[in-house]
Amino acid sequence: MTATVSTARKSAQRNPKIVINADDLDHLEGLADGMMKRHPALADRLFNEIGRARIVPAKKMPKNVVGMGSTVTYRDETTGQEKSVTLVYPEEADITRLRVSVMTPIGVALLGLAEGASFYWDTRGNQRRMLTIIGVEHRTEQM
Repeated sequence: MTATVSTARKSAQRNPKIVINADDLDHLEGLADGMMKRHPALADRLFNEIGRARIVPAKKMPKNVVGMGSTVTYRDETTGQEKSVTLVYPEEADITRLRVSVMTPIGVALLGLAEGASFYWDTRGNQRRMLTIIGVEHRTEQM
């Protein structure tokens, strides 16, 4: 019984509700499948996110939710620092232009989150940070 309560609390803390655009689903699943041999933990995480997501048609994708091509501003609750990045597919990633691949730990974590959602993220230095989505902007044209 205690394990169930602990698991439920952990799920609530780590897994805010997410929404994924149906138009992106096949591409995301293909990326996760391709990543399975090189980085199985990340691939599993993306598959888990897809599995728990609410999949919606493009026309019904909420404007306040991070999707592919969205520019998202988030705040690190430990430092108070805000950062804006654009979530992209791996072939479009360019950290110098703040274009973050969905196939990175932060990319997987951001996918499908709504403004106001908070989530835990482990940095490369194994520090646990809480990040909060404070803004989402959708562009009609990719640069």
